[in-house]
Amino acid sequence: MNTLKNDRLIRALLRQPVDTTPVWIMRQAGRYLPEYRATRKKAGDFLTLCKTPELACEVTLQPLDRFDLDAAILFSDILTIPDAMGLGLQFKEGDGPSFSNPVRSSSDIAKLAVPDPHDELRYVVDAVALIRRELNGRVPLIGFSGSPWTLATYMVEGGSSKEFSKIKGLLYSDPVALEQLLEIVSASVATYLNAQIEAGAQAVMIFDTWGGTLTPELYRRHSLAPMASIVQKLKRTHDGQTIPVILFSKGANHSLGEMAATGTDAVGLDWTINIRDAKKLVGDRVALQGNLDPTVLYSSPTAIRNEVKKILSDYTEPSGHVFNLGHGIHPGIDPNNVKVLVDCVHEFGSKQ
Repeated sequence: MNTLKNDRLIRALLRQPVDTTPVWIMRQAGRYLPEYRATRKKAGDFLTLCKTPELACEVTLQPLDRFDLDAAILFSDILTIPDAMGLGLQFKEGDGPSFSNPVRSSSDIAKLAVPDPHDELRYVVDAVALIRRELNGRVPLIGFSGSPWTLATYMVEGGSSKEFSKIKGLLYSDPVALEQLLEIVSASVATYLNAQIEAGAQAVMIFDTWGGTLTPELYRRHSLAPMASIVQKLKRTHDGQTIPVILFSKGANHSLGEMAATGTDAVGLDWTINIRDAKKLVGDRVALQGNLDPTVLYSSPTAIRNEVKKILSDYTEPSGHVFNLGHGIHPGIDPNNVKVLVDCVHEFGSKQ
């Protein structure tokens, strides 16, 4: 496999020395970019864009051609696993994702099987391999999956939710059924991420968007514990290279210390905690990723520079920090402000 020309991300995730703080952005390939919107229009619909490796590769590379980013992240969707389980994923303009066959009972759960990543999810594996070839060592490629709890919320709710009444109803009324669901989704995520690693992903991230909807106790049982089990099943080396793992739970600052104890290499932070305080909670066990409030990018270049400086000055260690947003970039952001952000991180994060 090709040698990395820019290995800042990998080095920072492994808490090794870097010349400057690396930066990438959650949802860096997305609707805020006019070139993405053009490719999305060419694809015809979002699922076709995700399921066509050549198009997924095209949009993955687009932000790298515009910004001096230190990583590419696979363009895909977190709901690929439940879609491959036959739940009938669909996207309607303005409504977000929905499933025509949601999981609502123990009998529904009993019908689920772990998808074969080389069969039902072949398009993702092929996209990873193609992106890795096209990158040619330019920057590392991050693979990803949604967390078991987050995927389960969509599977049971049938789509996006504000109250999470159906998944929490299942949690309280039939906890055994929920545990069974989380077990099969956990096995699916581990298999899926390992297939991405084998195809060429050089780091992997687990996105737990909805972990923060649980109480701290239930978070640790139903969100963190499944992620910890996945971390233990992941291939941590491939082709002689270490494969770092990043865990990100939105709204779960109460459990950062426990997240750091899972064996992960890095913990992602949302924007609701100071990175200095987060560092005290995790100690020297993991690197930290984050954590600029995405809405800062609606402001001026001066304001962006000031906020980037604050985060970088609050992280006082020589390495172990990957700059990112505290969640995904918003569709209405001006790309010029993203350039300001990326360039400021490299300027102010210099270790030389």
